[in-house]
Amino acid sequence: MGLFSVSDVLQAAITVLVVMLAATIHEVAHGYVAYLCGDPTAKEAHRLSLNPLRHIDPFGSLILPFIMVLLGGPVFGYAKPVPYNPYRLRKVPRDEVLVALAGPASNLLQAAVAALVFHGLYDFAPQVLNGAPVVLEILLDYVWVNLILCFFNLIPLPPLDGSHVITAFLRGRARAAYDRIQPYTMAILLVVLYMLPEFFHISPLSSYFDVTAGPIYDLLIFGGLA
Repeated sequence: MGLFSVSDVLQAAITVLVVMLAATIHEVAHGYVAYLCGDPTAKEAHRLSLNPLRHIDPFGSLILPFIMVLLGGPVFGYAKPVPYNPYRLRKVPRDEVLVALAGPASNLLQAAVAALVFHGLYDFAPQVLNGAPVVLEILLDYVWVNLILCFFNLIPLPPLDGSHVITAFLRGRARAAYDRIQPYTMAILLVVLYMLPEFFHISPLSSYFDVTAGPIYDLLIFGGLA
């Protein structure tokens, strides 16, 4: 028997597809809000398309989420960042904050839409969910993955979206000092994701999602918002 079952691999494949779509819309949201705020860079680069092929990052959109599902624990991923020129925005720092928050906001909206579809099927076409369990799995996965992407990207570590909200209000040396964190972000995440749980049996990131994404997931799925 192999290390992973067929169902494990299928679950990972479904999650990868969910991450691809969610991350694509996340990046398009950044680019579209930047365009509305005066920066047409993403539009000029043809990155306002919802075609995932224009946005997929082979590692961040495919390999990373696939591995994370198989390993268990929080699952996230990313697409290629849309090009963005803050110097073309009309009003700084307001527009910088709007562009930064557009991605996480799009994930929150996607989660809400998927929850509405779930409740619609549950209330009016339960035979769909009963006859095709994969539909239920995709919808619930879509809600959860989008909430994870939303709150993960709000973490204030460069280059995540939360850091751009902070840097919008920093200038000079303060901004330069904050930006110097970026080369260490991946190492920090690896420690938080894997080393702390493995060696010290604490998981700060899981605890963070438990108090952010978790309650909203419960509200959307079990709160009957539809």
